[in-house]
Amino acid sequence: MSITFIGAGNMATAIAGGLIGRGRRPGEIAFVDPVAEQRAKLAAQYPGARTFAAPGADAVAGATIVVLAVKPQQMREACTALAPHVARVPVVLSIAAGTRSRDIARWLGGYARIVRAMPNTPAMVGAGISGVYAGPDVDVAGRAAATAVLEAAGEVLWCAREEALDAVTGVSASGPAYVFYFLEALEQAALELGFAEADARRLAYATFAGSVKLAQASSLDPATLRAQVTSKGGTTERGVATLDAGSVRQTFIDAVKAAAARAQELGAASGKD
Repeated sequence: MSITFIGAGNMATAIAGGLIGRGRRPGEIAFVDPVAEQRAKLAAQYPGARTFAAPGADAVAGATIVVLAVKPQQMREACTALAPHVARVPVVLSIAAGTRSRDIARWLGGYARIVRAMPNTPAMVGAGISGVYAGPDVDVAGRAAATAVLEAAGEVLWCAREEALDAVTGVSASGPAYVFYFLEALEQAALELGFAEADARRLAYATFAGSVKLAQASSLDPATLRAQVTSKGGTTERGVATLDAGSVRQTFIDAVKAAAARAQELGAASGKD
């Protein structure tokens, strides 16, 4: 499989690193980036990988899949430059937030074999999850190629409707920020209870990591696991009661829905000419 990344930022390089870690040869990968310093860095980091300044015919020649990994505000320009050269590419995968398939297709001159994915930042350590949608023109081989690329960065969740990617954005793409938010709070609480900074952080990180590991290893749902920790009249019950008094649960749910709604707004706005 030959892969061309249009845009060579953190997410593209993370996925490329995952692909190489899974046995792909650097020579199967090409990067398109207008910044000479970034191209030189990639050439040194992945010896044998090809680099190009613009998405011309040579950059996508023989590509099994082209990955659009530019920022949403750069998508129209990138697609317009790619349009004259994309006809023979079996499938195009976009990992740009918000930009709709119909707009990508329009900017690509009517090209319709488009897969959209919404990854998250843990992809940079191979522990991400991507919500993915394929348009009706994408065949089995195209879906398989997109899956192979995205699995190099973590898990893949296929969605039946493109609109579901806005919800994915609210839940998992924005989700790391929520986790870091609660890590900040737990660490700050430990500091205020007298722990040194290094120990406070260690307690917070290990608590989150261990709890997730326990949940993944258990057949029980999170509510039951929480109840098992919350003894009647005990310390955890007092803490959870304080969270409930502050409507933390509902506020958190509202935050996820707000992020999803914003993703929908940005997607609508990105397609306006």
